[in-house]
Amino acid sequence: MEKENNSKKQPNNPLHGVKLAEIIQFLVSTYGWEELGKRIKINCFNSNPTIKSSLKFLRKTPWARTKVENLYIRTIEE
Repeated sequence: MEKENNSKKQPNNPLHGVKLAEIIQFLVSTYGWEELGKRIKINCFNSNPTIKSSLKFLRKTPWARTKVENLYIRTIEE
């Protein structure tokens, strides 16, 4: 029960409850693949980009995922 309460107490965390797939879909709909690849220079956005390939790469690559999450946060705060 306590673990459940802790997960609900994150009102200041904009990533709480947002899936990585939702973040990528939002960024692609906002910027498009080309602009996203310019903003975050990783191959999964520049070479035959798909949601699926991006998810696979970002789940294995913490530094890249952090960049994507940071761009998402900056974008929703604008």
